[in-house]
Amino acid sequence: MTEQARHISTDLVHHSYQAPQAFSAPQPAVHKASTVIFDNVQDMRTRRWLDKSGYTYGLHGTPTTYQLEERLCSLEGGKQCLLVPSGLSAISTVSLALLSAGDEVLMPDNAYGPNKDFAAHELSRWGIRHVLYDPMNVADLEGKITPATKLVWLEAPGSVSMEFPNLIAMVQTCRARGVTSVLDNTWGAGLAFKPFDLLADGGSLATDVSVHALTKYPSGGGDVLMGSIMTVSPSLHMRIKLTHMRLGIGVGANDAEMVLRSLSSIALRYHAHDVSARVLAAGLQRQPAVVQLLHPAFEGAPGHAHWKALCGSAHQGQGAAAGLFSVVIDAQFGQDAIDRFCDSLQYFKLGYSWGGPMSLVVPYQIESMRGCGGGALKAGTVVRFCVGLEDTQDLLRDLAQAWEKAFSQAWQA
Repeated sequence: MTEQARHISTDLVHHSYQAPQAFSAPQPAVHKASTVIFDNVQDMRTRRWLDKSGYTYGLHGTPTTYQLEERLCSLEGGKQCLLVPSGLSAISTVSLALLSAGDEVLMPDNAYGPNKDFAAHELSRWGIRHVLYDPMNVADLEGKITPATKLVWLEAPGSVSMEFPNLIAMVQTCRARGVTSVLDNTWGAGLAFKPFDLLADGGSLATDVSVHALTKYPSGGGDVLMGSIMTVSPSLHMRIKLTHMRLGIGVGANDAEMVLRSLSSIALRYHAHDVSARVLAAGLQRQPAVVQLLHPAFEGAPGHAHWKALCGSAHQGQGAAAGLFSVVIDAQFGQDAIDRFCDSLQYFKLGYSWGGPMSLVVPYQIESMRGCGGGALKAGTVVRFCVGLEDTQDLLRDLAQAWEKAFSQAWQA
């Protein structure tokens, strides 16, 4: 019986051509799939994805997402990594995986605002209590740990106000009390310090989990939303991974591709942001109307000694810090003047997030964001700057012209 010619529709779906496999290029291939094809029924029944030994469904991983996860492990020093659609998704997934009704979670008062909101409005509905602690007081953290405490969130530095905690002592406290610690490591990015090797001795002291908003420095373009969850403990990783699977969380292959393309330059970009930010922060610090500079690499900033101990050995002793800082402008200047300053900036655009090529500025009503531990901040209005990749001197001139318009003060060069 002669084989009938297939219809073109069938031929295009089941075409016999397979491209040769020996292909190498600087960027890995992009694999897009929901359905994954198996060789036979036995293969379908035995193939495993939980240990990354195979592929079963696009949501559970492809060569593209596995590549990104493994490269991120190299960046931060973890052993297992999960990708999620945003930094906030990383935060919420960890809390959902590790907390149950009747548990308690401790959070620094200067934590990322949406993390506190998630605890207050979502976790609370499931019978999970959250308690804020003073991020600059290890004793306050220790004193608030109870038998119900199952999770402690850490940030280094704090959101917006940039206080740098004694991270080493806080992780030691959590370990001594048998409580899981989770660090928001977006600022450090795996470059300022290693979250799983805090003493730089090969890993004797590590945070249990690191979450990272890949939206920021790993992406670097201000055009991708993604997050990661990293661990070194296989059992802890599996708890989070199963929750991740049950929630149906996944990321797009093209977004993973964009982060992969950017990772190779993250160290260069991070250092460039850092160097430029320090020049601009020093310029603002010279202005009489600035009553406080909130940049952990500067003497006198809240937690500078802790930053120096953890991050100070990088870059030939210059230390490493992100391109992010805030200033407190004297309370004598009202909100109109602050808004006029921000509106007058030409290269610093008004926008949330950070870590991209464009410089950003945001004024904050910090009093509404803090409940305890605010003693490190002086009275005034907090303005946060994200320094991009524009020329540093152009940015400095931009600050000067906006400053003179808003405050009727000559810029102190």
